[in-house]
Amino acid sequence: MVGKVIISASRRSDIPRFYAKWFMNRIRAGYCTYPNPFNPARVVRVSLAPEDVDVIVFWSKNPRPLMQYLPELDGRGYRYYFQFTVNGYPREIEPRIPSLAESLATFKELSRMVTPERVIWRYDPIIWSATFDEEYHVNRFSQIATALQGYTKRVVISFLVHYRGVEKRMAWVAGLRPCTPENPALASLLRRMADLSRSLGMEIVSCALPYDLRPFGISPGKCIDDELIYRVFGVKVPPHKDTGQRPACRCVESRDIGVYGTCRHGCVYCYATGLPGARLEPHDPDSPSLVGHYEHQQRGTAAGDNASGAVGGRYYGVPGRRRACFLHPFMAYRPF
Repeated sequence: MVGKVIISASRRSDIPRFYAKWFMNRIRAGYCTYPNPFNPARVVRVSLAPEDVDVIVFWSKNPRPLMQYLPELDGRGYRYYFQFTVNGYPREIEPRIPSLAESLATFKELSRMVTPERVIWRYDPIIWSATFDEEYHVNRFSQIATALQGYTKRVVISFLVHYRGVEKRMAWVAGLRPCTPENPALASLLRRMADLSRSLGMEIVSCALPYDLRPFGISPGKCIDDELIYRVFGVKVPPHKDTGQRPACRCVESRDIGVYGTCRHGCVYCYATGLPGARLEPHDPDSPSLVGHYEHQQRGTAAGDNASGAVGGRYYGVPGRRRACFLHPFMAYRPF
């Protein structure tokens, strides 16, 4: 069974939390659009028709608003799984995330709805500082992992990456320092996390790290994973690495339909939390695009209607408002 595209919804924003209604409107319409971030006049159309979609990968810290629509997605024949981040950091770090108790309850409910193999726990990122040290992470990771035993089969970890703006937003964190496995305390943490995960029946993998963590018992992972997709859904997707991602990322190719700067969680460590000086168009749940109103126009052939998108388009926005150009330093790695 071979399809056409994997939809990522989304590395760039929390669509399940903030834009579930828009997403379902686009599912019913069978497509969505977004402007090329380097040239907003060039509009990409992505088919969301079930026959054009292999799998949808949802990324979220609170997917509860989307959960009411899962029976409809099932009824329409969509296959999907979740990357669900549960860190349990304090409000100063994750100001608009539900409490840890609420997040765990949502995770368990979602797992019961879609099976544990389709809800992947992300402990992401690991912040390393005087406060968030080995014992802090061992205690927090153990608390969450024990609560989620039987509700997930995999945990993904990554380290804080000092993207532009992150260091400034986190300057108040005492003793903030890079995560490197050469640090004996971090190496000890990784071994303890791996041992605990295995004891609870969870595979532990890393996400896009330029380090080999296999000596600590942690394999390099794929968040958008062709092997998982085949095992769970029986769908064979191309195993090729997505060349638009970071060099250490092992994800297979997908089409991300999110927009940077639209996530409202406000997590201080996040590359997608905001764009200084950006002027985003308003969100309309009835628009084909997540922000603004970008319509695709075909150019003589039907090629623009396939899952890979097209380049012709028209913008219908607010009069007098500048079109958004969604540039972000992380986006240098991503194709459109």
